[in-house]
Amino acid sequence: MKKNRNMPVVKLPMGIENFERIRKDGFYYVDKTRMIRDLLENIALVNLFTRPRRFGKTLNMSMLKYFFENGTDRMLFDGLDISREKELCDTFMGKFPVISITLKGAIGKNFAEAKSMLRRVMGKEAMRFPFLQQSDRLTAAERSQFEAFINTDQTGAFTMSDELLKDSLQSLSLFLQKHYGRKVIILIDEYDVPLDYAYRFEYYDDMVGLVRALFEAAFKTNDSLEFAVLTGCLRISKESIFTGLNNFRVYTIKDVRYKEYFGFTDSEVRQMLEYYGFSSQYDTVREWYDGYLFGNLGIYCPWDVINYCGDLRDGSVTKPQNYWVNTSSNDIIRKFLSRAKTATRNEIEQLISGNSIKKMIHQELTYRDLDSEPNNLWSILFTTGYLTQCGIDTGDLTELVIPNKEIHWIFVQQIREWFHQETTKNLEKLESFCRAFQENDVAAIEEGFNAYLKRTISIRDTNTRKEMKENFYHGILLGLFGNMDGWDVQSNAETGDGYSDISIEIEDKGVGIIIELKYAEKAAFDTACQEALKQINDQNYEEKLIDDGMTTICKYGIACYKKRCKVISG
Repeated sequence: MKKNRNMPVVKLPMGIENFERIRKDGFYYVDKTRMIRDLLENIALVNLFTRPRRFGKTLNMSMLKYFFENGTDRMLFDGLDISREKELCDTFMGKFPVISITLKGAIGKNFAEAKSMLRRVMGKEAMRFPFLQQSDRLTAAERSQFEAFINTDQTGAFTMSDELLKDSLQSLSLFLQKHYGRKVIILIDEYDVPLDYAYRFEYYDDMVGLVRALFEAAFKTNDSLEFAVLTGCLRISKESIFTGLNNFRVYTIKDVRYKEYFGFTDSEVRQMLEYYGFSSQYDTVREWYDGYLFGNLGIYCPWDVINYCGDLRDGSVTKPQNYWVNTSSNDIIRKFLSRAKTATRNEIEQLISGNSIKKMIHQELTYRDLDSEPNNLWSILFTTGYLTQCGIDTGDLTELVIPNKEIHWIFVQQIREWFHQETTKNLEKLESFCRAFQENDVAAIEEGFNAYLKRTISIRDTNTRKEMKENFYHGILLGLFGNMDGWDVQSNAETGDGYSDISIEIEDKGVGIIIELKYAEKAAFDTACQEALKQINDQNYEEKLIDDGMTTICKYGIACYKKRCKVISG
């Protein structure tokens, strides 16, 4: 979309995934409509696209719905790439009955609750076609069955039986085909979410059985089906959900076809930044939100780019934010860390230090595979977007990296949370370590911190900025001190003539503690410790503590290198 100087700047669609609303209400739209042409040229009976969350799957499904559905507003596509395909548009646009659902909400803490939510999903979709109740092209029995789909009880809950629910997609397809005289397109977004929740809340087998029955009826024995498109994060075929389908294609993040349609390409990001006057932010956006490889094409996370541009326009931020982390749970990383042995933790260190590792990736997984084989968690991290591919496969091995600064931040945060959980398992030992700072016991501090460093995951790559390395150790100490009652712990607080790394006031003891951390380049511990103490003294960091009534001041210069440290006091 190019900016017309005579027109107001259009709004950014932050959190909006409805194609019609984006087009009618004048939101910025990155044109992905060529996907329609490519889909029709390579159509299979069932087409599954797997991509990480927040890469535009839902918006693309909405686009497909508004293109194919009977009676669509053709003006929605005016000026878009697909509108240049006049013959294709005349043949396919607005010519099909479409069933469009998302299974994102078909979840619950138990099977009964999840099944009730699936009834709601199917019932609400059936209610989009009320004319079927009076259609003279349906038999009386079919009209009666349709009414059973939309019937509710006094609480508003849909009451269709389990058997009707299993047949709902197939039956609704039949009714729509008979009414319109044309086969039906089925669109299912987030198809794997119900299985994810079922796995978490331990009703997995029941949910697999229900989804299998629903999909087999819809896709295997459905003569009313023109074609279907499904999206999700994981490719779940070993579950036999799609049993017996001969005309079934899956497009994953490793496939070249459709590579540009989920997420933003570099040129699309440049164009958006130029349109809103943020071209100067290009390098920042690339470092934080780019880095994914789909097929052989570099891709940005669209959710992040749109939200960052929107916040820049509002003036609410001045630097990049982590938008992806707030869209769903990141428990997968913590679960991975909890199971990691020494070799795996070393590999994680390599990743967060900016290096790559090589792993065998299995793109067809069941949720049971997560527990049966710990190495499968690498595959989950890859398919869900926490890791991405770099280079081409070497035999059966895929080279993996953390894609960008945003995901790097998520890894570091999850490591810190995991480490906090690990260290608080022995509170007596933790308090003893912290008290050593109050008692000026340098040997105990050094011994304790070295012990903790051996148990955590460090940043060790020499290409990582020194400041980032120091911040990592800084964060570990802050996490340890955070368990002490009565300690006022300040990070990067203004004091004296600068900002101390960590300052602590223990009011009831009148003790003030100042800590300056340095990364010991090439293990030059003594030099780094002396440099840290010199900074404390030169910058008068103790001044505020004295003003606050601290009568005893403890100063520590701490130097860290990989998983070792040295401590001196002064």
